[in-house]
Amino acid sequence: MTIWGKFAGAAAGLAIGGPLGALVGAIAGHFAIDRGSSDAPPQHHIAFTIGVIALGAKMAKADGVVTRDEVAAFRQVFQVPRDEVKNVARVFDLAKQDVAGFEAYAKQLETLFSGNKEVLEDVIDGLFHIAKADGVIHPAEAAYLEDVARIFGFGTLEFARIKARHLGPDKGDPYLVLGVGHDASDDEVKRAYRKLVAENHPDKAMARGVPEEFIAIATEKLAAINAAYDQISKERGL
Repeated sequence: MTIWGKFAGAAAGLAIGGPLGALVGAIAGHFAIDRGSSDAPPQHHIAFTIGVIALGAKMAKADGVVTRDEVAAFRQVFQVPRDEVKNVARVFDLAKQDVAGFEAYAKQLETLFSGNKEVLEDVIDGLFHIAKADGVIHPAEAAYLEDVARIFGFGTLEFARIKARHLGPDKGDPYLVLGVGHDASDDEVKRAYRKLVAENHPDKAMARGVPEEFIAIATEKLAAINAAYDQISKERGL
């Protein structure tokens, strides 16, 4: 059973607390309960998933237009079963109406995953995917994402690197995606690329606590890294 069928058990057995915990408690009863299962997902899996939904819901209003594309994008990322789509939409709606600002959600995630910036970067990747749901990342959405990244502890250059990965090979700077300068040697480019591939393999994402349903984003991230390296390789004749 996926994480969606275990929300109720997780809410009862694992107190996340804070604004994210309040959201879990508000929606847990609507999800199917796997009462016979003892393999409830870890607390951080629940927090991660609810955190992306909550921050995505707040971001959905950033461009002034709220559509259901965001829910569709989230469903794609987390492989939401068809019979749970309405419940995911309910979480979106609750988060949008919640008086708590996005800062409260972001700060709680930063605390929960303190010392694990890779997971926080995974959250930002998920939010970028939702932001792209309508085909464009609006300036207000980009500003929102930068604010979330700042709360997570990412500097301006770190956020620029993450953003470049989501702009596509035609718009993003491939060197920025790999985290190297344009004057980097061929060996430096290759080392940076190999390091990123090793660090961002989908298996590594799951090993650091990201729910297995998030595999689509991990795969997309690796594809962007490969595309950046391919572009540089063609330019340099590597």
